[in-house]
Amino acid sequence: MRELLDEDLHARYAPLNAGESDERRTKRRAALHTPDDQVAATWVALDAGGEPLGHVMLRRLGPEWELKRLVVAPHARRRGVGRALTQAVVDRARSEGAGRVILQTGDPQPESIAMYRSTGFTPIPVYEPYAETMPNSRCFELVLDGASDSAGRMAP
Repeated sequence: MRELLDEDLHARYAPLNAGESDERRTKRRAALHTPDDQVAATWVALDAGGEPLGHVMLRRLGPEWELKRLVVAPHARRRGVGRALTQAVVDRARSEGAGRVILQTGDPQPESIAMYRSTGFTPIPVYEPYAETMPNSRCFELVLDGASDSAGRMAP
């Protein structure tokens, strides 16, 4: 699943990253890397035959809880797999006492942005570790019950 995601992201983002310096490419890869000790949980969605349909991780990024590396196999898209995986992340973060779940994506992933928005995620400024090397990222948060969002509003 991760290879599928890497291939998809490369196809979508390669034109945007064309001509970047080796130094910037190295910094961007470092920003996107998720060390094993930051992974709080990983889910893999399987079909009835055990074939993987999708994957997502929940990352502890300092005090934050981040949805990371969501991918759905092309043949499984538009069947609710991404939503189910997103909900698993939200439920786990909530059970761990998180006030919100954050994520980073980009304009070359319009279907991801639409799905995140439709599940209640709202835009926030680009956060670290992405701000320096991917300042045009699209970042979102989902404020969990009883927590306030980045503008100080309380969630229901």
